[in-house]
Amino acid sequence: MDSFNAVWEKALDIIKEQISDISFDAWLKQLKPMKFEDDTAYLYAQSNFLKGLVSSKFTTVIQTALSEVMGFDVTAKILSEEDVGTKTRSAYQETEKYIRPTKEEKENDKAYNNFNLDLTFENFVVGNENKFAHAAALAVARNPANAYNPFFIYGKSGLGKTHLLCAIANEIKKDKPYSTIVLVKGEDFTNELITAIQAGEQHKFRSKYRFADVLLVDDVQFIGGKVSTELEFFHTFEALYEANKQIIVTSDRPPKEMIALEDRLKTRFESGLIADIQPPEYETRVAIIKKKADSLNLELSDEVVDYIATKLKNNVRELEGAVKKIKAYSLIFLGKEPNLGVIQNVIQSIIKENINDEITNEAIMEHVAKFYGVTSEEILGKSHKAKIIEARQVVMYLIREMTGKSLTIIGDAIGGKNHSTVLYNIRNVQKRIESDPKFSATITEMKEDIKKAF
Repeated sequence: MDSFNAVWEKALDIIKEQISDISFDAWLKQLKPMKFEDDTAYLYAQSNFLKGLVSSKFTTVIQTALSEVMGFDVTAKILSEEDVGTKTRSAYQETEKYIRPTKEEKENDKAYNNFNLDLTFENFVVGNENKFAHAAALAVARNPANAYNPFFIYGKSGLGKTHLLCAIANEIKKDKPYSTIVLVKGEDFTNELITAIQAGEQHKFRSKYRFADVLLVDDVQFIGGKVSTELEFFHTFEALYEANKQIIVTSDRPPKEMIALEDRLKTRFESGLIADIQPPEYETRVAIIKKKADSLNLELSDEVVDYIATKLKNNVRELEGAVKKIKAYSLIFLGKEPNLGVIQNVIQSIIKENINDEITNEAIMEHVAKFYGVTSEEILGKSHKAKIIEARQVVMYLIREMTGKSLTIIGDAIGGKNHSTVLYNIRNVQKRIESDPKFSATITEMKEDIKKAF
């Protein structure tokens, strides 16, 4: 062989036949050949995370492939920047010139210190369904980057994920007032990137996030399926993780169920601590109602509290909303608690609002069927016509994206399809979204039209 580079290329050809394409592209392909010395091949990993993963899972396959190419036993050693002692950067990183954001830029940017000061650990109601997430969040806040990093919280809307994010930020800011804390919604992260690209100011965008001491991303699922956004977020994650900075993200589903997200990002999320939040149990609902009423100086009888807690079961947000509405009505009644009949009407209106706001499988199917000029019955049937197959796949994808339902539930809703079939169809749509801008725009338009209907 002319060089160790050539040896490594030959070895990669062998390795590629032995592991999955996903693992090969995400991990092995990222290694760089450094030198061959004393029957030992030294390979460079851009991060300690990559070094640790490859060393633990792929050392044997690497050594076997190198030995086959060289014709004798070869030992492989994976090194990171920490091992070699010099700053080896990828071509991507070499083009970057980071400038720390100024005080004025931070003050003018809503993502800096944009957390709600009223959302703290003290006013977070802890119950069986959220006590693990609460305890882990408190540990992260008291020992950022050392307790659990990254920290991933998931659960349906309105259960307190954002409350915990803000509580973490407020606690860290209290103990470390000069920390740079950035809180951003996944959708805003995407929009900021688009604006930066249009203005040719990607370096400012990257500097903003990569100089953070604490990065909190709410609803991270919204970056899924957006290639440029995922790439930026991946490099931001790597830079912060390697700099021992705290990363906290929330989502409406666990990493393994985020179909649209790249596997390498899922792996990053799964490398830390994952905590879920479930809908509040009766006792927790009662505590939430009473705590909110106290904060509003509103007296509620046990009968009223029980009625609210029994009727509203989905999330914290609707419970607090009910108490706020009752407070408004109490002003009409000169500060007295409205009678149970009035309160029943208040609760019924909230229940009705929630029903109207819920996007159903049927609504999605009807919209897609109309767009493709087919019927819902055809989508649910077994037709193999190209147009109907595409419509069926889009329905599965949109149900997943817009309702967060599990693959099993989606399969049951679409004619009894099994888990793997649903996953296959959703991934087909996702791949086409990534490769076909026109199709991607069509899917986005469909989603917006469905949302408008609700």
